[in-house]
This record gives sequence, C-alpha cells and structure tokens, in this order.
Amino acid sequence: MAIVLLQKAVLLLPSFQPVLGVASRFTAVETVNGLTGRPTTDSTASLKLTECLKIKTQDIHQVSRPNLANAEGVCSICHDLLTGASVCTLPCAHVFHSTCVADLRKFGVEQVCPLCRASLPPGPEKVFEEATLNYMSIYQMVEQGKASWSTLPASVQHKLDAAIAGWQDAAKEGIASAQFNLGLLLVQGRGMPQSDAKAVRWFRQAADQGLPQAQSILGDIFAKGHGVAQSDAEAVRWRRKAAEQGFAEAQCTLALHFLNGRGVAKSDAEAVRWFRMAADQGNDEAQMSLASHFSSGRGVAQSNIEAVRWWKRAADQGNAVAQNYLGNAFEIGRGVVKNYESAARCYKKAAKKGNAKAQCSLGYLYVKDHGVEHDYAKAAHWWQKAAEQGDSEAEVQLGVLLADGLGVAQNYQEAARRFRRAADRGSAEAQFSLGLFYQNGFGVPQSYVEAVLWFKKAAEQGVAAAQCNLGIMLESGAGVAQSDEEAVRWYKKAAENGMPEAQRKLGTMLERGLGVAHNFSEAARWYRMAAEKGNSDAQMNLGKLYEDGRGVAKSYVEAARWYEMAEHRGSR
Repeated sequence: MAIVLLQKAVLLLPSFQPVLGVASRFTAVETVNGLTGRPTTDSTASLKLTECLKIKTQDIHQVSRPNLANAEGVCSICHDLLTGASVCTLPCAHVFHSTCVADLRKFGVEQVCPLCRASLPPGPEKVFEEATLNYMSIYQMVEQGKASWSTLPASVQHKLDAAIAGWQDAAKEGIASAQFNLGLLLVQGRGMPQSDAKAVRWFRQAADQGLPQAQSILGDIFAKGHGVAQSDAEAVRWRRKAAEQGFAEAQCTLALHFLNGRGVAKSDAEAVRWFRMAADQGNDEAQMSLASHFSSGRGVAQSNIEAVRWWKRAADQGNAVAQNYLGNAFEIGRGVVKNYESAARCYKKAAKKGNAKAQCSLGYLYVKDHGVEHDYAKAAHWWQKAAEQGDSEAEVQLGVLLADGLGVAQNYQEAARRFRRAADRGSAEAQFSLGLFYQNGFGVPQSYVEAVLWFKKAAEQGVAAAQCNLGIMLESGAGVAQSDEEAVRWYKKAAENGMPEAQRKLGTMLERGLGVAHNFSEAARWYRMAAEKGNSDAQMNLGKLYEDGRGVAKSYVEAARWYEMAEHRGSR
C-alpha cells in the first residue's frame, strides 16, 4: 500500500528551532517547509515538518556520480577495510572512510585528497547548508505566490535540482537530516520521481542514526502499513526509540498504542504516563488527551480541576478545541466556578478560529443572555458559521430562528431547507421539525404522508414528541393506515420518556380500551403522571375517574381537587 496518509503524520510534528551555527541565517520562518535547516548526524537535530510536500512536481533527471572504490579496498588514511555504509567517494573517485575525511577537515589538515592532492570538496555539512538555503528560497517564492511547485520556471527548477543533489551528497555522507528530508520529498514526488520504497530507505538510514523525527515517522509508516508490511510491533519499536529521546509526537502516538492495546499490552496508566511527558513539553494534543483522561478518570484519579488545568494549557497555545472545552467548563461550572463571561470569551476565541462546536455554543449564549448581551442576530450569525461546516445542531437552531423571524427575516422555505439538510444527516430534532412543517404546510407542500415519514425517523431515535405525534397520526389514520394498536405502542414509548401529553393519550386509550384492554387503574396511573406535570386535560380525566370511582377509590373531594386544578389552568 502506498504512503498516502504520511502527510497527516508529518503535520503532527511540533515546531522546532534549528540548531544555529555557521548557518545563523536560518530563522524559524525559514524552517516552515518542514526540512532541517542545519545538517545533523546525531539525535540532537531539530526540524519542523509542515505542508511543504503537498503537491507533486515533475520528475527530474538525477545527477549520476561515480562510486569507484580504491583497488585494494582499504582506506588510505586509516588503512582499515572500507565498508559500503561508511565510505566517502571524493570527486576524484578516491574512496575513504567518511569519518577519516571529516577528521581531515576537523583538525585543520591540508584540504586535499591524500592520494592525488586534488582539493577536497565542501564538507557534507556545508553542502547540506547550501542545499537547504536553495530549497528555502524556492519555498518562499511558492509561499508568496511567485511560483508554483508544479510549474517552476526553468531557472528555479535548476535551483531545486541543485538543492536535491546537495541533499543527496550530504545524505550519502551520513547527514541524517538530509536523509530525512529526501525521504519527505520522495513521499510526494517533489523534484524527483515519487517512490515510497526509496523514501522508507532514507527514513530508516536517518532513524538508524538516532534521528527521532525519522524514528517517529517510521513508526507512523509501520502503524499504517504504507509502503511496508503493517506491523504494530515495529510501529511501537520505532516510536518508543523516538519517545525515549523526548520526541513529543512519538510520545503521543506511543501513548495511543497503550490506550488501544496495539502492539503492547493495554494500559491506561502507561498511556497517561506518555501523554504527560509530551504534555509537559507543551504538546497541545497531549495536553488535550491528558485533560480527557482526568475528565473521565481513565488511567488516573478523576479530577475536573486537573482536566481544566490541562485544557487551559492547550487553550493558551491557541488550540481551538481546548478553548471550546474550557468554555464549556466555565458555562456549566465543571472544575471551575461557573462564569458565563469567561465561557463567552473562550467560545469566541475558538469560534473565530472556525471551531463549529464553539460557534454553536456561542449562539446559545446570545439567545440565553449568558455572559453576552441578548442578541438573536448574533446568534444567527454564529449558527450560520457552524451550519456552513455541517454542524446539524446549529442548522436546526438557525431553522428555528428563520421559522420564527428572530434575528433574521422570517422565511419558512429557508427554515425547511435547513431542517432537511440536518435531517438528511440524521439529526432527530431536525427530522421532528421537518415532520411538523409537512404536517402544517410550513415552507413545504402540506403532506401527512411526509409528516409521518419524518416523525417516524425521529421517533425511532427516541424523540418523545415525535413518538407522540406519530401515535396521533396512527390513531387518526392521517397519512398512514389507522391502527389503535400501533398508536398505543408509540404513546407508551413517549409516555415512558416522560412526555405528559403522551401519558394523557395512553391513559385515554386504556380508559376506552382502544388498541389495548380496558384498564382503569392503569389509566388513572398515567393520568396522574401527566396531571402532576400540569397537563390540564389529564387533571380533568383523573378527576372524572375519582368522581365515578373507576380505577381509584371514589372520592368527590379528590375529584373536586383535580377539577379545580384543571379549571385554574383554564381547561373548563
């Protein structure tokens, strides 16, 4: 299977500052391409991976270089045997150990080939630095809209070719960052033919040198089985190597292995331990996960206070999801003192970043006058934003405002359209609302058949009002074959869900023996439930049972009491 989701893994890596030395021209801005800005051969490398590799570029001709070994197969500097993994081929074709050539430069020995006295080429670090500068200049052009990766001008394409050739030279001499960067380019085919197999080879070389970013991405590759045989055990092995070096992204993914029991024995406590390591480094995704564990008490002692603390740390980094959760905590007073103003501030931050849940919650605050001044128009504004992202709850609430003309011009047709969009996505509330619109002909042609269809969809999802309405349609035979038995079935479901009108309806069916055997005592029981909730018709019916002594002990006093309660509500 091809490495098609690798970019997602890349995007999960955190932002690092490059190690500055002679390449002090590199800044944080210059590393947004996700490639290392400083040559690295050990695990202290720092790099950032972003969306620089989204678009494939045209294939290019690779620079072919000779790879001639000394005839005797011995390094002429140290006189040890040459091995393929540790050799450096100079432009003059003489081959030495890479470390030996590096020592020539390091200790100030004359910068020439010991055999033919030809000048040494620039060291791999310098080659890597120059290649990275070339790539960064192209990247900035693309970012500024001055060029496109797919159609680079010939001169710029030549510069990209040179950058890649430089990385290839540095990679062959053991620069782990160059190996890693080549792997990234090969995944997307930018500047060279796309090849998952070659990408994995470069990643593995960098990983074998201890580069945590390469180890982490190898873990991602094995976890998904992209370009290699899927193996949770291998994914855990590589992610653990990176995690043990303190690489936060690997700590997060390793925690998920323990959470789900993939490749390791399942352990919530161990998952929390790794999440905490990453969270302590400031990884906002780990902070979110840790907050979730404290909120649910999974792997740790449940603590709303701790959950809020970690949500706040992630929110302070601009994590919109965390800002939404923090807003919810302030709104309901969970882990913090209830504070609608603070809730509104958190929701606004997340809403402005496009978080649909926060936009929806902020709309409710404007309707309820909680922490912000009551304003239907602003509620409509935020619900519109959330609805545009497919949030069904916001779609329904916007439909309600449109139906009632609150904060927006009344428009039944548009309200019906909103309800249908949410109903088609499975929103039970929208399905019920659409049923009401068809039942009454609001914004759509009146149709009992359509009303029954939508009531049933909502009823099957447990909406009590829809269950009751469906019962009414079945009892009357409107839009559906008349059936007292089916009506009783749906009335009972709604009644058990606590709906007073359904309780009253069920009592009536029991009293009259419609669709069910006569049972006055059961009728009285359901009437009483509805009556105690203020249903005036149920109060009247219960009073009548007391007056006649059916299902209850005859009592004019009780009858009068229930009649009086019903009369007080204006039912007589």
